[in-house]
Amino acid sequence: MTIREAAKALGAEIIQGEFEDSDLSGAYTSDLLSDVMANAKDGGALITIQAHKNTVAVATLVNISAVIICNSRPLPQDMLEAAKEEGIAVLLTKENQYKVSGKLYALLNS
Repeated sequence: MTIREAAKALGAEIIQGEFEDSDLSGAYTSDLLSDVMANAKDGGALITIQAHKNTVAVATLVNISAVIICNSRPLPQDMLEAAKEEGIAVLLTKENQYKVSGKLYALLNS
């Protein structure tokens, strides 16, 4: 499933859309960025409420393809600019991390 297909299936809005629409290899859910650095896998999505520039920096370090921001958190412009520079998709959803994680798990493992 590609990033755009996942966004559509989740009902998430693509906020930063300049990225390679690659297949997602999985996902990792965490709000602790050091945890993401230690455990997230290449080519996956990060599901979080951490809406700031450092989230993009961590996503870049571990080769995350998409960041899904939950709970309709406001997205700062510097975060979106950093994601654009790195080619990382940024999606926004009103749902919480639990719901998004469950839905994405089911989509990627069906």
